Amino acid sequence: AVLYLFFKITNYSQANSILILLVWLFILVAYLTGVYFQRKKYFREMKRILDEVEQKYLLGELMPDSYHLEDQLYQEMIHKSNKSVIERIRQMEDQQKEYREYMESWVHEIKAPITSISLICENRKELAKLQQAVSKNKNHSIRQIFRQIETENMRIENAVDMVLYYARSEHVYKDYLIQKTNLQEIVCGIMEKNRYLLISHGMVVEVNCEESVYTDGKWLGFILNQLVLNSVKYKKEDTPYIKIEASREEKGVALVVKDNGTGIRMEELDRIFEKGFTGSNGRKNERSTGIGLYLCRNLCQQLGVKIWAESKYGQGTSIKLYFPLSKYITEVRENV
Repeated sequence: AVLYLFFKITNYSQANSILILLVWLFILVAYLTGVYFQRKKYFREMKRILDEVEQKYLLGELMPDSYHLEDQLYQEMIHKSNKSVIERIRQMEDQQKEYREYMESWVHEIKAPITSISLICENRKELAKLQQAVSKNKNHSIRQIFRQIETENMRIENAVDMVLYYARSEHVYKDYLIQKTNLQEIVCGIMEKNRYLLISHGMVVEVNCEESVYTDGKWLGFILNQLVLNSVKYKKEDTPYIKIEASREEKGVALVVKDNGTGIRMEELDRIFEKGFTGSNGRKNERSTGIGLYLCRNLCQQLGVKIWAESKYGQGTSIKLYFPLSKYITEVRENV
């Protein structure tokens, strides 16, 4: 069209100008027609592949080759996008697999106390004999039975709590309230909750936590409860004890849960907070799931609390929680 205008301005022959214009129009129409059928064939092949393949997200891998740079760029972008989708799908499948495996182990774990309670309640003959015994002995024996039921019921409650906190662990920010929390009250509440379990295992408990921190008391209680249960689970038979103490440091408060249990091997110490890791001690215990310490670390990270472990194999373990003081709280205390 520009060439035609140029010829017309320069008084070129009208007939020749029109002829040149028509030739170029023919070339243009022929080119566009060829491109149309070529592109139509290309996209028809892509549609056929998309209809036949079950995993639609694999289209980027199966796209037919093309010499067009535009198609190559699209193919590369779709390939990267699909790769991201596939990685996300694999991650979700792994999470579902881990959750399913944990639920299976949890079901086996919770069946034990339920079976124990059923056996205790069904043992009516023994209870009838106890009722005919001397009053003092009768009351003592019945009290023991109820303690056993209470202990097994507490195991069920702890197992249910584990599942609930596991389900909520990814969204702690929706369900926590940061406020001044007395560590002595939290720790004593945990000990009172597990009193029959501690008594039945002969655990000696020492608590010295006359400090307060700013955190969520409910979530902290769950963390400490898991640490106490671990100390009971991996206790020594000879005079087992748990010692929980808190101390104020320059920029925060340190809380230590110490026991004289079986301890952790040095090569396993860095992995005990990983999801599903049970270690050599856990493999000896059929009820170990490797979830408790993982949840503790996860919750501590979301609450801004540092957690780490120190241990000597065969001598015991110390789990330390560090509650850093915020700059605002430090300035307020200094002004006061």
